[in-house]
Amino acid sequence: MGALELESRAVLEFEDESLESPGSVARKNHSFKEGSHINIGLNECTKCRNSPWNSIKLVVFSTKLNILMIFGPVAIIVDKFSGHPGVVFVLSLLGIIPLAERLGFATEQLAFFTGATVGGLLNATFGNATELIISIFALKSGMIRVVQQSLLGSILSNMLLVLGCAFFGGGLVIMKREQVFNKAAAGVNSGLLLMAVMGLLFPAVLHATNTELHFGKSELALSRFSSCIMLLAYGAYLYFQLKSQKTLYDMGEDDNERNSDDDDEAPEMSMWEAIIWLSILTIWIAVLSEYLVEAIEGASKSLKLPMAFISVILLPIVGNAAEHASAIMFAMKDKLDISLGVAIGSSTQIAMFGIPFCVVIAWIMGRPMDLNFQLFETATLFITVLVVAFMLQEGTSNYFKGLMLVLCYLIVSASFFVHVDPTDIGE
Repeated sequence: MGALELESRAVLEFEDESLESPGSVARKNHSFKEGSHINIGLNECTKCRNSPWNSIKLVVFSTKLNILMIFGPVAIIVDKFSGHPGVVFVLSLLGIIPLAERLGFATEQLAFFTGATVGGLLNATFGNATELIISIFALKSGMIRVVQQSLLGSILSNMLLVLGCAFFGGGLVIMKREQVFNKAAAGVNSGLLLMAVMGLLFPAVLHATNTELHFGKSELALSRFSSCIMLLAYGAYLYFQLKSQKTLYDMGEDDNERNSDDDDEAPEMSMWEAIIWLSILTIWIAVLSEYLVEAIEGASKSLKLPMAFISVILLPIVGNAAEHASAIMFAMKDKLDISLGVAIGSSTQIAMFGIPFCVVIAWIMGRPMDLNFQLFETATLFITVLVVAFMLQEGTSNYFKGLMLVLCYLIVSASFFVHVDPTDIGE
């Protein structure tokens, strides 16, 4: 089972644990095989027909994290009556955290009724929806550097902080031996991440060396061409992962199934309920994202934080908060392939789909967004991918590897705190 499917299982099992009591009905392990996946959804459909109140209770009142939802309306009220950008920014960030987690939950509920292939595509689209929505509103406002840095920060956060915490937490719980994972699947993701680094490196070098054939045009043209190639490569990766070479990923999944208790995962809402909630949550995230983006520049001045630090560190941590928790939880349960599906799979989605997608959207909008993330950011990504690739090459993990990754993230965070971006935010 591929990284996208593993990420699907991760969010589903994470939700089940938060919703069910210890004495609840025993559940069996669920795999996203095409036939059984759809059958489970259909067989359990009668159990998941909720009344409107039960559906609201399931989505809005089922987890303690949802108490942060109140900060969304408060952010809008504060913006209307006080206009303090620092307060609006912080309140919007807090309000988006539970919405991002619930969006993942609604996507996984819908995936029960679609089968593995479409379910994987849904997760590719909505798995990083919060970051993409924020990026689109930032593009609309002309904040190209915010888009570039927030997407870069999402990759760095997943590869260093999330993966590091997962390795560290799993290593502390299982001290007597090293944890193992499917290094073949991890190697494929590492290769895609290196390809993404190549796509970002050449425009940056072309700009830095002043060797453009047509000054001011060649760099943008190269970026748009490379983005189309990266999207094509990501499409091929989805086919490779979900259809052509499923056995490559099933090996790691079989190990996880042997290590886990028998759990039965069934949909908790109907297909149309999932679609409706997916639409509502996406619209609400879009509304708060607009307030968030409008407050970024003012928040940077009032909070005395560099724009680079806000974009690369704060925004990605908030957008990926739910994924962080699920990755750590499954590593502690010795289900490391699922943790890697969340951390490395999400990084691959952003690098090979999110970034080139934003370049294409900016092209349609008439905005000159390119793949030149500047040498400082590109070098940071390159070194990060190399460090993580070396950590994954043996197919084993322990708490010391996790500690090294977390410490690397602290170095990256400090670097962006003292980094002055050479490009103006409104460019």
